[in-house]
Amino acid sequence: MDWVKRSNEYTFTDGKSGFSINFAGMKFNAEDISALAPACAGAYAGIADIEAGKIKNPDEQRKVTHFTDRIAYPASAEFAAVEKFAAETIAEGKFDAVVVNGIGGSALGPQLMQFAINGPYWNELPKSKRNGLKIYFLDNTDSSGFDDLLEVMEPEKTLHLVISKSGGTQETKNNMIAMEKFYASRGLDFAGCAVAVTMLDSSLYQHAVKNNWLKIFEMAESIGGRTSETAIVGHLPAALTGIDFGKFLAGACDMDSWTREQQNNPAMMLAMMWYLAGNGKGDRNMVIVPYSDRLVLLSRYLQQLVMESLGKELDLDGKTVNQGLNVFGNKGGTDAHAFIQQLNDGRDDFFATFIEVLHDARPLEINDGITMGDYLHGFFEGLSAALRNKGRQVITVRIPQLTVYELGQIIALYERAVAIYAEFIHINAFHQPGVQAYKLAAKDALVLREKVLNSLAGKSGFAADAAGFAQAAGVPEKAVEVASLLDKSALNDGPVTRKFNGKNWIYTVK
Repeated sequence: MDWVKRSNEYTFTDGKSGFSINFAGMKFNAEDISALAPACAGAYAGIADIEAGKIKNPDEQRKVTHFTDRIAYPASAEFAAVEKFAAETIAEGKFDAVVVNGIGGSALGPQLMQFAINGPYWNELPKSKRNGLKIYFLDNTDSSGFDDLLEVMEPEKTLHLVISKSGGTQETKNNMIAMEKFYASRGLDFAGCAVAVTMLDSSLYQHAVKNNWLKIFEMAESIGGRTSETAIVGHLPAALTGIDFGKFLAGACDMDSWTREQQNNPAMMLAMMWYLAGNGKGDRNMVIVPYSDRLVLLSRYLQQLVMESLGKELDLDGKTVNQGLNVFGNKGGTDAHAFIQQLNDGRDDFFATFIEVLHDARPLEINDGITMGDYLHGFFEGLSAALRNKGRQVITVRIPQLTVYELGQIIALYERAVAIYAEFIHINAFHQPGVQAYKLAAKDALVLREKVLNSLAGKSGFAADAAGFAQAAGVPEKAVEVASLLDKSALNDGPVTRKFNGKNWIYTVK
């Protein structure tokens, strides 16, 4: 089949919105698609079960409602309450900025939204050109990130959104505690500028009630962090920065309608491409390349959505499968000077998805009637063709413009494709046991730290290498881990100093 005919057959287009996706650059044929018909039928049934409210997260005995909740959300009292709070907050003028304190989906979704819709320089605009608050993010337990925020934050004029579904997420909790202490050190009332977004009666909910926080918004137990951008987690930061969240939901819901269809369903086809390209085992990496500066965070967002959802050791029957898809990304045409050399000439272990925004923000003519946007389009087409000619696999997505509506479409498309692919490979896409495993390991490291530091009491002047300290603490098998915590302590005014003897660090108790 020639390229033109293949493209015509395997390009799916929504005539209403102009959203289109071309699968012709992938390696498959009609027989491959036919062979997946039983899997597709099972996936349609599985997605129908999700939308019918059946338990689809069996490990946590939870429903999965992000597809259906966003249909009813715009007409809900909660939606109206968020809009009212945001409008009144902006109009009142007490706050000029908002800090979103969350991690994973609680930060990545709002960050993607802000960068894509308000742009990278939103905070630098004068107030007269902003229809909302400046926005900052705390999304790690890194003191340097916290310190960077304090350099620009005006405490009296800053609203704080603390977003944690369970209320126990340690990174978010750490930032909250540090911020409370910072405000207290300045004699300021943190509670009067603090808003909680959490489940009813979570530890964060109880903390906010006890301390009389400004506002509490409840989030649903049945919506996971990585699929929460179309819920209140995405709504509140967007509304506070002047973004029309209703239009975002309209785009997501319209894509949901399209991806429920039995024919020309782009999410079903996308999941099939992932499955066929990776032999149903994730044997190829997914590369996401949006040709838009404002979509540079899309690959990070999709990393969490795809990798946390699909990266599973066990399937639903308890069988070891070690499933998943690795996601990488950059932006075009910057990528041509970054990792495209590898994609073009290196290992053939990936499939690429290129996303083009057709409408140029500004008609910047470079020469002879050729605009900057024309050059970017040329790079998009040229790279797609070059990779196809090398036998590399490519999917292309085109959207007419980049507004909240199209962003809603993109997010909903990938959420549906992830859910379908999970049905194909028979795994639970809606829990994250690997995340819990690392959190437990982190707690073990903190317990070891406490044990080692407690063992130093009354030993002023004691000097030894890490093995000696581990032996003294009764954990000789943990010498490597002890070395790392002693290094950390020595460089942070802890109870030990260190000196290199040419081969090892020698630590001395102060």
